[in-house]
Parts: sequence; structure tokens; C-alpha cells
Amino acid sequence: MSLIKDKKLTAEQVRRSADLEALGFKTTKGLEKLAGLVGQERAVRSVNFGLSVQSKGYNIFIVGEPGCGRTAYAMEELKTAAAKMPAPDDWVYVYNFSDPGVPLAINLPAGKGRELSKDAEDAVEDLKTALSKAFDNNEFEDNKAQLVKGFQEEVNSVMEDLRKWAESRDFAIKRTPQGFVNLPLIMAPPLPEPEHEGCEGGEADADGACEPKELPPVKREMQQEEFEKLPEAEQERLQKISEEISQKTLEKLRQIRESEKDLKEKIKELEGQICRAAITPTLTELRAKYQPNEKLGRWLDSFSDDITANFNIFLASVRDDAAEVDFSRYEVNAFVSNDPKGGAPVIYETNPIYYNLVGKVDYENKQGNLYTDFRRITPGSMHRAGGGFLLLDADELLRQFMSWDVLKRVMRYRELSIENLGEQLGYIPVSSLRPEPIPIDMKVVIVGTPYLYYLLNLYDPEFQKVFKIKAEFDSEMPRTPQSEFQLAQFVAGFAETEGHVNFTAAAVGEVVEWASRLADDRNKLSTQLDRITELLVESTVFAKAENKRFVGIDHVQRALYEQLFRSDMWEEKVLEEYKNGVIKIETEGTAVGQINGLTVSQLIDHSFGSPVRITANVFMGNDGVINIEREASMTGPIHNKGLMTLSSYMGKMYAKKYPISISARIAFEQIYGGIEGDSASSTELYCLLSAIAEAPVNQAIAVTGSVDQMGRIQPIGGVNEKIEGFFRYCKARGLTGKQGVMIPVQNEQHLMLCHEVADAVKKGKFHIWSVATIDEGIEILTGVPAGVPDKDGLYPKKSIHGRVMAALEGWVERSFRYKKEMSDRVDPPKKRKQSAKRPASVKKEGAAPAEDEAGK
Repeated sequence: MSLIKDKKLTAEQVRRSADLEALGFKTTKGLEKLAGLVGQERAVRSVNFGLSVQSKGYNIFIVGEPGCGRTAYAMEELKTAAAKMPAPDDWVYVYNFSDPGVPLAINLPAGKGRELSKDAEDAVEDLKTALSKAFDNNEFEDNKAQLVKGFQEEVNSVMEDLRKWAESRDFAIKRTPQGFVNLPLIMAPPLPEPEHEGCEGGEADADGACEPKELPPVKREMQQEEFEKLPEAEQERLQKISEEISQKTLEKLRQIRESEKDLKEKIKELEGQICRAAITPTLTELRAKYQPNEKLGRWLDSFSDDITANFNIFLASVRDDAAEVDFSRYEVNAFVSNDPKGGAPVIYETNPIYYNLVGKVDYENKQGNLYTDFRRITPGSMHRAGGGFLLLDADELLRQFMSWDVLKRVMRYRELSIENLGEQLGYIPVSSLRPEPIPIDMKVVIVGTPYLYYLLNLYDPEFQKVFKIKAEFDSEMPRTPQSEFQLAQFVAGFAETEGHVNFTAAAVGEVVEWASRLADDRNKLSTQLDRITELLVESTVFAKAENKRFVGIDHVQRALYEQLFRSDMWEEKVLEEYKNGVIKIETEGTAVGQINGLTVSQLIDHSFGSPVRITANVFMGNDGVINIEREASMTGPIHNKGLMTLSSYMGKMYAKKYPISISARIAFEQIYGGIEGDSASSTELYCLLSAIAEAPVNQAIAVTGSVDQMGRIQPIGGVNEKIEGFFRYCKARGLTGKQGVMIPVQNEQHLMLCHEVADAVKKGKFHIWSVATIDEGIEILTGVPAGVPDKDGLYPKKSIHGRVMAALEGWVERSFRYKKEMSDRVDPPKKRKQSAKRPASVKKEGAAPAEDEAGK
């Protein structure tokens, strides 16, 4: 059997169909939903182990490409683990009566934080009423009046004693708005009494006559002019006495002030007794509810003392509804609250900016000024995840300024302080609250790509210290009956929860086959669940539009077609250029030194294959094999490596007995962009051998595959796209039944061609060949055997290798003859004979002169 038949693949080999009978159902209705994650045993075991370890640093980094279900699985596993864990403590911030700039952080059992906040609010309202009633009591007013009365009596007694003492010194103490004034007293006649009518003085007798009445002298205050008329010595004496009285007066006033202080203290003590008696029932109830909690108990002590010292604001708020009284310091900020029956928290922070992670202190603008207090302290994701799990996306996290650094710091020290970025970066420190730090014990799970994982390992020396567990997701899984059924269960779960329309077995089979195509391997299935879900959603839409009870295979195929149609505009434009002959490709006949290669164009959301015409010219010379694109700097290093491999192969095959004398030029025709990759290296070698051996190549066959130095064909990527691209071009030109593609044998496992190409292969309208060596490939392309060397290393003359060796040997001989002819023209043989008669002292060419020999 010829190689062209022996190496041809069957329709079953180019597309692996799903075994619908092995699935064991007709529709997904009633099929059990998929439990857990399919095809990710390594990742599942890693995550489970990471969740079971509670030691410091055993946080988890989930590695995988987007769309493989990393985040959804992580969230599900974290919720499952959290449900088995106890709910962590609540945290509240309260006013610090000792240092208001440092709010106090107090932990309480789960669910008690909000209760304390509500109870504190209710307590303030209760205390308003209790204090108002207590101080409106007659007993308080009577006791207070008695204290004031006693103080007044004491003051009056002291002042009376002072007055009498001053009078004994002939001085009077007079109180003025400016203070106390000491005035000397002098003996003087009394002032005359008012005269009787008709009498100018005295007292009327029995007959009505007036007789003067004599009165004893009295003490009166000395006037200023009288004082000035006194002798100087007398003035000095009086001045000295006045100073003594002033000193005595000051002593008595100090005594009165001390008594006044005592009065205030007694009143304050009385008020305190009444206040404490009024608030004790409420606060005792509050203490009893939240015991034991030492730190909360100390705060309630300060709470009680502050209310006792400021009870007037409670009275003012009750007695005057319009009074603006601030009770904010008695409130409680329920900072972190947890459900006591909800297990540990699981927080997925989708926007991990610094403040969303760390929390912040909010400010309020009042008339252009910023104000804040402990009530405006808001928690971050790490606060809320305390005692549980925090899930983050690596890409989002690393984009945010300072977020990665603060996350590592918290994981290292297990303590979180709320700090504003402005204070860390500003040149001038800003006065703000300094809330007490809160201890944080959480497990962090980060989801990221392999690229980010290895970058962090490379550039952050602390990364391995805080993320000791790597859970890597695979983008594919083995295609087995079990995995196909698991994928069917995934489809059933989608139909039940989202699509609400079940799939037929044939539709599920089409999804399974597409998952293999997505994995680029007939023996594997893709785990890109997002992409698979997209196909399910779109298939369901088409089924619902037709009012179908089930999603059929035609709906899945239409969804695939529509996906392709939305993305293949540029592919259609390129195909149009082929149809119009703008890009020249031959699909019939034969040609020497010309072959159809295959390329893949990779767009963001779509990749497609297209043929390219490769030509080779060979002629005598010593330039070797030269790639025109390489000389024009249009190729990448991998492509250049493939070209160098050709030269090595040529040397191995044909230059063991004599040197190769060849100049070859290879070109990718009508390619004006860059070229990279070595997938066309075997194609270039076929073209080169064809040109040297002058063996025509079948233009109906396109070729892909790289080659090593030994002539063995190596696998390439994008094999499905390349085959389908050439098929579409052949279809546009007209299928002849002779066209096809030759691929490396290793790529057989990657074949999952579309239904159209597989049907054409089945009907014999299109063909796929797989080859392992250059010898197999050249025979299929030319119809001429490559040739097997004999014991002397010689190939049959009519074989490809024999013809190549003959051509190369002929070029060497012609090159030698040409050089000899050119040498004869420059130096004819007759002239050479004459020049041969040289002196005896001159030896043959290359020998030393005779004198030199004699000298030696």
C-alpha cells in the first residue's frame, strides 16, 4: 500500500464523537447536578489541606486561568468550611473618657455588638427620665436648701463677728461694689431731731413753750475732709488700724470661700449620691447582661462617672426641648457584627482599595471645618473577615496602591490599625483619631493567574512566607466516560438553576465535543466553565425562541455558529482575497519548488488558519540556505531556528563525503507582516528538496509541521484552525476530492475538526495525512519515494534523496570545472610549463628556498 493511502486518517480520527449510549440518559431532566469541581483533583486537595491548617502563613493562592471556575469554587469551599466554624467575636468602638483621641476597641460575643449599641442608646433615654425624677424630688431640694441655709448662717456669723471686732477698734466695715471699705468712727453730737410746729428746737412744755432736748454723743463715720484735718500722727494710727482690719477681712473672706467650696462639695456629693442612686439600676442591668467583660466593665465605670459629673445635660434635655445637648459620647459604634448562628464570615472584596481593606475614619463638613468622632470609624474587609476568610482577586489587588503592602503586614503581625493614607504620605501630620488596633486572625485566599503567581514569587521575598499553599487549577482534564458524564451533570445543573430548559443527550454530546475542541485535544476536556456556560446560555436562548421543550443539538450548533459569526469578520475578508485571486494559492496540479504552507492568525477573541504559498529557488553558489524574510528582518528567533535546522539537516544528509555547493532562497509569498514559529520548517524543507531534485509537489496538499535535525517531524499548534482554513479555501475554489492537509503524526490526538470538515473527510472530498518523517512526507507530496540508502550510503537514482545528491554532486563538479576553466584563462597551461623551469634553489610550490635549507 502506498504512503498516500497508508497515512490517510479516517473521519473517526479527525473528530472524536461523544458516546451518547455511555451517557445513559435521553435528556438532562432528573439528572443529578454536579457536586464539587470537575477535573481539578490537585487544586481540590490543595485547598482542603490549606483550609485544615491553622498555623500562621498557611494562606492559599489559587492559580489558574480565568474562566476555569476558580473564584466560584473558592467561594463555595470557604462557605462550607466557615459554616462549621464558630462565629467570631463582635467588635465595638466606644468613647475614651480618659483620652478622647484614642477610641477604645472592645470585643463582645457574636451578636452582642449591635445589642450593646441599642442598649446604650436606650440607657441614655432611661437615664434622662430617672435623673429628672430624682432631681425634681422635694427631698433633694430640701437637703440642698438646708446646706445653703447653713452656709448663709455661717457667713452672716463670720461677718457679724468681723463687724463687731472692727467697731471695737472704732472702725466700720462698709461693702461697696468695689469691695470692702474700712471707715474710722468718731464721737459726735447726734443730729437734731425734727422741730415741732411753732418750735425752733427743744421740747414743748405744758404751756406749749419749746425747751431744748439734750442727746448723748454717738459714733459716726468720719468724712474725708475730717480725716484730712487730723494730725499726721493720728492719720498714721488710723491707717495702721485700717490695714489690720483689711487683713482680718481677707482672712474671713478666705474662710467664707473655703466654706463655699465645702458647700459646693457637699452639694456635689449630694447630687452624686442622688445621681448614682438614679442610674445604678440601669447600669447594673447593663453590666449584668454583658458580664464577664473586664474592659467593658472599666468603660461602664467611666461611663457612670461621666454621667454623674454631667447630669445637668440630662436635666437640660428634659426640661427644655429646644436645648441642643450632645449625648454622642455615650453611644456605641457597633464596628463589626457577626451572626452567632451564621458561622465564620466569608468576605469577597471585589474592589480591594486601601480603605476598603483597612477601614477609615469618616469626616463631616460643618461650615468649612472637618469634624469626626469614634462613631465615624468604619470597618474594612479585613475587620469583617476576622475569624473567617477573605477572598481577593490578585489582579485587582495588585492594581491598588498600598493594598498589597498592608495585607502582608496584617498577615504577618495579625493586628490591624486604621490609618489614613494622607497621614502616611503627607508632609504635615494631620490631627485625627487613633483608634485602638484590633487583632485579626483570618485566612486569606487569593485567586490569580500563573503569571502573577510567579512574578510575586520572583520579586517579593515575603510572598512565600505568607502564602504557603499553592492550589493550581488545570485548564483541561482527561476525557473519560466519567468526565463526560460529569460535564453532563454540569449541564443539568445549569438547566435547573439558570436555563430552566433541559438538554437532550445529543445536545450534551455536542457540548462535550466542543469542550474537547476548546482543549485542543480529542482525549481531553476543557475546564473553562465560563466558556461552556456561555454556550449553554446561548443554546437555551435559541431553544426558547422556538418554544422548544428541550435544547437540541441544532440549537447548540447554531450557538456555536453565531459565536463564530460574531468574531470572524477578518477571516471572511482574508478568504475573500483568496477567492478574488488577490492572494495566489494553487490547489490543483503540481509545481517544482512551490508548496502550500499553513499559518494561524491570532486575534483577541478568534483565531483562524489560512494557506500561504512558499517557494524556493536553488542555484550554484556557496551562500547556503537563505530565508528572504529573515534577511528583511521580518522573522522571529524561533522561525530563524527552524531555518538553521534545515541547513543542519542538509549537511547531515548530503555533505558527509563532499561539501555542499548551493545557494537557495526561500520565501513566504505575499506575506508582509512578521513571521514567528517553526511550524513551517518541514514545509520549507519539502520545498527545498523539490527545487533541488526538480520533483513536482502536489499543490492540492497543504503542509504543516516542524522538523528536527534528524528529519523527524515534530508537532505544532493550531492544527484544527490550519486544516479548517485550508478547507474553506479549497471549498471556495471547488473541492476535487484530492485536496487535503499533511500534519505531524503527534497532532492526531489534537484533531477535533468541525462537522463540515469531518463530513468531507468521511465522504472522501477532503483528506488528512499524518507523517512522522521527512521521507514519508516527501513521498506523499511528490509521489516519489524518498529512498533508502544501501550499504555504501548511496540512494537509488530515481528516489528523491538520490536525485538531490546527484544534483548537488553535479553542482560541485561543475563548480570545480568552472574554477579550473577560469584559472586556465588567467594562467594558460603553456605558461605554467615555462614557469615550471625554475632555478634549482627554488623548490616546488610551498617549499622553502634552497639557501634556507642549506642554512639550516
